[in-house]
Amino acid sequence: MASDAECLLKPTGQPGDEGASAVEYALLVTGIAAVIILMVFALGGFVKEAFQGTCDQIDAAMGATATASCG
Repeated sequence: MASDAECLLKPTGQPGDEGASAVEYALLVTGIAAVIILMVFALGGFVKEAFQGTCDQIDAAMGATATASCG
């Protein structure tokens, strides 16, 4: 009769199951990366316009005394 420790140390599942986890993690990471890339492209224009608007307001407030421009 096997002891409890031997039962805990005995591997379960089918031989070759270890590789499936790596493939699943790779697919998960690829999916997350794709979502991040899509969000950057989707929000990129909005963020650029927001910063440009702020920069334009700073330039207008500084008037002729500004030594540098935002862009």
